[in-house]
Amino acid sequence: MRKFPVIILLMLLLAGWWWLQHPATPAPSQAPAATSSAGVPSASVPQALPRTLPGFLPREALTTLDLIARDGPFPHPQDGATFGNREKHLPQKPRGYYREYTVETPGLSHRGARRIITGGRPPVIYYYTDDHYDSFRSFTVSP
Repeated sequence: MRKFPVIILLMLLLAGWWWLQHPATPAPSQAPAATSSAGVPSASVPQALPRTLPGFLPREALTTLDLIARDGPFPHPQDGATFGNREKHLPQKPRGYYREYTVETPGLSHRGARRIITGGRPPVIYYYTDDHYDSFRSFTVSP
């Protein structure tokens, strides 16, 4: 009779472990899937984001833009922090105007060099850098 509670306990532990490894996914949206200008599907892009984005943005930028639109939660503690514009590559604005966000690079175990910089709160201007602030390309995010 003692084996029965042990088996139940083991089954519950196994079920809990499986649930942690396979979190529930949200139901698919009825809205048509957005795509980048490179034809990359972006089903997680909220309606506030455009249906197309510039071809120079990597696929992972769509996830970052989605997180920015939702105000997080962000994968890195530095995301959303003030970007100081110390290199002065962007127009001069008061401190706190610019914010930086990581664009993940597949295969790296660290943040890498790719960032989206936003200006304003809520953001009114967007910049992308893939060389850790040496150069920037502006783009717009509008419906």
